[in-house]
Amino acid sequence: MTTLPEDFNDDNWIDEEDDSLSPENKEQKYYSSPKLQSYQFKPATIALVESAFLASTASLIWLIDYYFRLGPFLKMLFPLPIALIYLRRGQRASIITTIVCGLLLGILMGPPRSIIYVIPYGLMGIQLGALWRNGVNWYLSIFIGSFIGCFGFFFRFWLFSILLGEDLWAYVISQVTSLADWIFLKLGIIAEPNIITIQILAVVVVLVNNLIYTLTVHLVGLLMFDRLNNPIPRPPQWLKVILDYE
Repeated sequence: MTTLPEDFNDDNWIDEEDDSLSPENKEQKYYSSPKLQSYQFKPATIALVESAFLASTASLIWLIDYYFRLGPFLKMLFPLPIALIYLRRGQRASIITTIVCGLLLGILMGPPRSIIYVIPYGLMGIQLGALWRNGVNWYLSIFIGSFIGCFGFFFRFWLFSILLGEDLWAYVISQVTSLADWIFLKLGIIAEPNIITIQILAVVVVLVNNLIYTLTVHLVGLLMFDRLNNPIPRPPQWLKVILDYE
C-alpha cells in the first residue's frame, strides 16, 4: 500500500490562499481594476478627426438655421468652425473642412444651398482663421471679412438669377424704386428717385450690414476661442472700453 507524502493533506491546495498576504494586499490582488492603456495618435490623425467633427458641426448649424430660424445668433456661428480648425491645424485642414462641409450640405440640402454656405461663409472662415493666426488687427480682418460677405451677397443674387432665369437684382431695384416714388408722392416731394442712386444706396447698405456682421463674428469668436485655448488678437482699445473687456 502506497503512502502519501508527509506534506500532502486532503485540503484543496490549489484554492488555498497565500497566508503571507495581508488583507489589504489580498483585496488589491483580487479586486484591482485593469490598467488603462494610453494611445499615441499621429498629429495628422488628430487633425483629420477634428476636421470631420467641425465640418459636421458647421453643417448642423447651417441646417438648423435654415429649417428652424432660431434667430440671428446661429448666423454669427457660420464661419467660426472653419476659423477654429485653421487656428488649431492650419490652412490645409481648414480647406478640407470647408470641402467636406460643402459635400455634406450638398447631400442633405442640395447643391445650391451648399454653394451659398461655402461662398461666403466657408471662405470667410478660412480668411478669418488665417488673419487671426497671424495676429492681424481687427480693422484689417473686419474689412476683409466684410468684403467677402459683400461678394457672397451678390454671388447669391447671381446664382439664384441663373437658376430662376430672371435678373433678381434688377427686379429688387425696380421694386425699391417704385416704393421710393410712392413715399416721395405721399410726402409731397417733387422729385423722382434715380435708379443709379438707389443702387448705390443698396450697395452701401449691404456693406454696412456686412461690417456689423463681421464685427459681431469677431466678438463671438473672442468669447468662444478664449475658452477653447485658441485666442484671437485682442480688440481695439476703444472697443475694450465699450465692452469693459480686460
